[in-house]
Amino acid sequence: MNKFIHIVVLLLMVLTIDVAAKDNPCFPKNQGLQGKLVYDEADMLSDGEERQLNSTLSSFAAQTSNQIIVVTVDDLCGDAPSVFATDLGHAWGVGQGKEDNGIVVLIKPKTQSSKGEVFIAVGYGLEGAIPDITAHQIVNYEMIPEFRNKRIFAGIQKGTNVLMELARGEYNSDAYAKKHKSSGKFPRAILVWVFIMIIFFGFRSMNAYRYSRLNNIGFWTAFWLLSNSRSSHGGSWGGFTGGGGFGGGGGGGFGGFGGGGFGGGGAGGSW
Repeated sequence: MNKFIHIVVLLLMVLTIDVAAKDNPCFPKNQGLQGKLVYDEADMLSDGEERQLNSTLSSFAAQTSNQIIVVTVDDLCGDAPSVFATDLGHAWGVGQGKEDNGIVVLIKPKTQSSKGEVFIAVGYGLEGAIPDITAHQIVNYEMIPEFRNKRIFAGIQKGTNVLMELARGEYNSDAYAKKHKSSGKFPRAILVWVFIMIIFFGFRSMNAYRYSRLNNIGFWTAFWLLSNSRSSHGGSWGGFTGGGGFGGGGGGGFGGFGGGGFGGGGAGGSW
């Protein structure tokens, strides 16, 4: 009897959550329209940008059955972006029912009184291809840098392109992470090298200046003499090396949502 009551309570909780999600007043009202995958309620895109993005996502859905929708809203109705995006994806059934292969890209614009918010909610079936850490990287590497420069369409386009490539299996999440890791190492290594050289020449210049004053000779003559003197005694200033390597990893129309499920996978950020 207790087990039966427990099951009934759980079912009621699930139904209550589902109804609450469907009744969220901040969800766009025209969900599931034939061929519609971009819901720009916050008017962040031009008409041409919206059509272009919708066409790309529709072709991707027709070719792969994976569904990516982009939703912009001015108000999250008090929800965290993660809750809003996940509830919306689950309530609308983004993705296919058997595969749970839907993705919701949610964006709330930045205003004078609030931060801009972005969240990528990933359906159950795509969490292997796009784990939370990868969704976080896409948000921070592809989207937010563009959003900060007010290039909203470019940020959405870059983010959704990577999502489509990962969902297709063109490369995996590890390869994507390595690509950005390697691209980030080179500038830091150069900065460290420049810093070391500045310190080195600073000390060498101070010694040369003192030597030139003591011996009444020119600065560069003193610099050259000190350098040759150190070299003749086996010293060297040219042996800076770095370890490790830098490697990179390398249709038809959309016909409505198919009942995909979401369990809270994904990640987001703000600007």
